Amino acid sequence: MSSSSEGSKGRGMGFLFVFFPEDETAGGGGAPIIRKRAVNALLRRSNSTHLLSTAQSTISICALLIFITLLLFTLSTFEPTAASSHFHPRRQLSTSSSRKVSSSFWRSGSLELWKNLAFQHALQGMGTLYRRGTRAMNDLVVAHAVESLTVHELRLFLRLLFRSGLCSKSDLLLIFPAKSAAFDRAVVEESESFLKLVHGAGDRNSTSFDSAQFKISVKKERESGEPIWGRKRKGNSSEELEGDDSESTRLSYGSVVSFDVDELDPENSLAGFLHQVPMSLRRWACYPMLLGRLRRNFKHFILVDAKELLLLGDPLSRLRSRSPESVHLSTLTTPAPPNHGRKTQPSHQKPVSPAIVMGGSRGVRRLSNAVLTEIVRAAMQHKKKNSINESGLLNQLVGNEFVLKNINLIVSAESIPELSSLTGLNSRTGSSSSTSNLSLVRRGSSNGDVSSSILKYLCSFSLDSAVYSDC
Repeated sequence: MSSSSEGSKGRGMGFLFVFFPEDETAGGGGAPIIRKRAVNALLRRSNSTHLLSTAQSTISICALLIFITLLLFTLSTFEPTAASSHFHPRRQLSTSSSRKVSSSFWRSGSLELWKNLAFQHALQGMGTLYRRGTRAMNDLVVAHAVESLTVHELRLFLRLLFRSGLCSKSDLLLIFPAKSAAFDRAVVEESESFLKLVHGAGDRNSTSFDSAQFKISVKKERESGEPIWGRKRKGNSSEELEGDDSESTRLSYGSVVSFDVDELDPENSLAGFLHQVPMSLRRWACYPMLLGRLRRNFKHFILVDAKELLLLGDPLSRLRSRSPESVHLSTLTTPAPPNHGRKTQPSHQKPVSPAIVMGGSRGVRRLSNAVLTEIVRAAMQHKKKNSINESGLLNQLVGNEFVLKNINLIVSAESIPELSSLTGLNSRTGSSSSTSNLSLVRRGSSNGDVSSSILKYLCSFSLDSAVYSDC
């Protein structure tokens, strides 16, 4: 009995142990299980705490990144109002711009501001746009600046060109050896002075400046279209002109842009043939890219040296009726330079000047390509790589009919007069009569004295003296 009762009791205890495992009244075997469950609960609690802290850290990092992104975006698009007031003169000069540059800014003499300011690009992300013209032009003046060109000489070249009738029918493109804040400032000042001059001459009679040559009919302006330089205007130009049908004429003047040689000839193509490539030779390496890109936009080109020549009128007036293959060259009174052992033109013929080449777009492009090829050929044949002369090479080509067989070459029998040959620069009647029939002159040896006389002559008029800051 006792053994059977003890066995049944043991089975009952085992039954209770299975179905009531959490009973605190159980024996010593339940203690490890309680400790295990406590540890599991503690681990679960720590895991949840770790996940919560990780989520909070992730959210904080994301919020910080969003804040930094918004801050950088705000700073990149922020334009200080105080600085923008000083930057206006360097922006594009428009026809009806109400932002006028104060004379105190021009006379401040500080070039640091000009170095840090940015212009609008002239064409396809390159070049500098100083002034956007009133319409698309058929002619383009390409003026190159040699290394010895001074700011004073550039000012005189621009001032006389802007006042001439050529400026009303053509755009001006300057090629500089390098970026120069002083040159930029001179171009902007002369462009702004010209705008003041052309608007002021319409308000009162001026004996020194003829504003009639800058007038064009509204119908012809509509047919011309917009200039290719810079960004197109947001408004429709035809719609703007329709609102001014009461005006039979409007102002007409060309755009003013510039390029650096490194933009047009980034690899310095002639560097492998010459130790030092002067601007007088490197400019020929810039023309293939430049004139090739603009061949569909302009009918006539003028390639001119801004240091040696001054444009007083419109030398293209007698060439516009000729074929696109025509090229006009001017002669010099000085003897021709050495011809490097090649046969040139006859000795009785005057040498031509490389300072100015003008004519149809097709002929000027072909001649510029031929000159570039001749420079490379001469450099490969000479041991002294710096003995290449631009004038000698051009005169060689003029005497070679086979090379220029696809060009209608016209050599002028009249030599380019020097500026010193003009008389009466100090009198109002003498200067106007002596320069009225001339379209271009050479600066000559007495460059400084004669240039000063011209500037004094222009400053003798009330309108000019009020417009130009150096009067």
